[in-house]
Amino acid sequence: MRICSVTVRAGSKGVPGKNLREVAGIPLFGHSVRQAAASGLFDEIVVSSDSERILELAPDFGATGVVVRPPEMATDAAGKVPAIAHAVTTTEERIGARFDVCVDLDATSPLRTVDDIRRAVEMFENSDAESLITGAEARRNPYFNLVEERPDGTVAVSKKPAADVLRRQDAPRAFDMNGSIYVWRRDSLVNEQVVFFPSTILYEMPPERSIDVDSEFDFRIVTWLMEQRTDLA
Repeated sequence: MRICSVTVRAGSKGVPGKNLREVAGIPLFGHSVRQAAASGLFDEIVVSSDSERILELAPDFGATGVVVRPPEMATDAAGKVPAIAHAVTTTEERIGARFDVCVDLDATSPLRTVDDIRRAVEMFENSDAESLITGAEARRNPYFNLVEERPDGTVAVSKKPAADVLRRQDAPRAFDMNGSIYVWRRDSLVNEQVVFFPSTILYEMPPERSIDVDSEFDFRIVTWLMEQRTDLA
C-alpha cells in the first residue's frame, strides 16, 4: 500500500499565507494534492496542517483524509519529517492498515508533473533504497566553482578534488535538492524520521520544474510558469 502526504503549515515568514494564495486559479497547496490524485498511485492522500481552512479545502482537490498537525510540529523550528511520519501513523490508525511506501509532495514545489511522481515512485520501488529525493543539477559545483569562506576571510573550493578540475563538466555531478518529491520505506520513515540513509537515491528533474517557493520572487516565477502549463491536473 502507498500513502501520499502533503504537509502544509499555516504560517510562513518568507511568503505570508503562501499555501492558501492562488496560483493558476487554486490555492498553492491544492496543486500537489491534485497531482497526487491524478497519478493514480495512492491508496490514501492526506493533507496534514495546523490550518483549519487548509484542512477544510483539502478534499476539494482530492484528499482522502486530513490530519491535524500538532502545535509542536508546526513551529518555525520544527522539522517536516516528524510531521510526515505523524500523518502516516495517524492515517494507519484511522484505516486499520499499514503502508509499505510513503510519499510526500511539498506544497511549495508545484512545478513537478504527474509523470515525475510516477517515475520517481517507480524508480524507488525498483531499487533497494530506503529513501528517494528529487533535485536538479547544481548551477555551482562544489568541486569547481562553489567556494567556502575560511575563518581568516579567504576562500577556497568547497570540496577538494582528488585531481585538479579544469572544466566544470569534468567535476563529479552535484545536485540542488528541490524538495519536490520524497519517498520512503514505511519503517525507515517512521522509525528513523530522517531524509538521508546510506542507500538514498535521487530522481533528477530539470531546473524549470525545480523551483521551491521560499520568497515573493519565487512565488511570482512559479505563478507565471504554472499559468503557462497545459498539463495541470
